[in-house]
This record gives sequence, C-alpha cells and structure tokens, in this order.
Amino acid sequence: MIKNLPKTAHHQSICEANYLRINRLIGPYDKKEYRFETINPGDTSQIINFLVLDKTKHTIILEAKQHSHKKNSINDFSLRIRVSLDARLAETVSYQGERAIPTFLKKSKIQSADEKHQQNRFLTEWLESIFISGIASCEDLQNLMKDV
Repeated sequence: MIKNLPKTAHHQSICEANYLRINRLIGPYDKKEYRFETINPGDTSQIINFLVLDKTKHTIILEAKQHSHKKNSINDFSLRIRVSLDARLAETVSYQGERAIPTFLKKSKIQSADEKHQQNRFLTEWLESIFISGIASCEDLQNLMKDV
C-alpha cells in the first residue's frame, strides 16, 4: 500500500490542477457547448470545442475536440473528460475513443501500463498550451470581424 501512495498522490494532484484549468476556461458549465479558436498568426489557428455530454449534480462528462482549418491535420484529436465537481478533479476518460485499461485488469498488448497517466498528462499539457497561445470564443471573434 505504501508503494502506491506517491503515485496516487501525484495522479490526484494532476487531476486537481486540470480541474482548475478547465474551470478557468469554461467556468460554471451553464451552456451545452463552448467553442474557442486559438489566436495564432496566419491560418494555423485551431478550433477547440467543449461539449457537455452528461451533467449530474456532482459530475460532468465533457468531450473536448481540437481541429484545424486544414483537412486531416495532425493536430486533430478528441478527449473525454470526467469533471467531479464535489471532489474538484478532472480526469481523462478516453483519448481518440480509446479508454485506458484499469491497472487491476490483465495488461493489454496494445496499451502501455501507464496509459491513464499519459492521457491525463496530455490533458495538462494541452490546457497549458491553450493558455499560452491564447484563445477567444468564436462569438467574440465574429463580433470583432463585424466591427472591422
């Protein structure tokens, strides 16, 4: 039991930080869909969608997608995220439709042993890159274009 404690604590801290990032990004979860565009020079911007798939008193399931204006871009992906409102945690449920296999089941030959950790780490890095590059809601961008 003691051997697993640091790994569990590290996983929990990642999920707590992801909760804070997602909460800062889309807030009170009062809409069904949130749509953003990264602010990049030229045509390299990405469209980012957060869709609320299921919402209960304590849990929200989000589908997060990023896609480029270019067809079949290497930067296109989708994530499913479970946001626990009472525990204040956000954990990746699946990446590209592929769920991580729990550690108590027989190990898969197609997934690595730390798949769940990798998916949550990817979520962390992706959310950080969103804040670094900057985003604007698609509604705000359309209003700006009308004023020009």
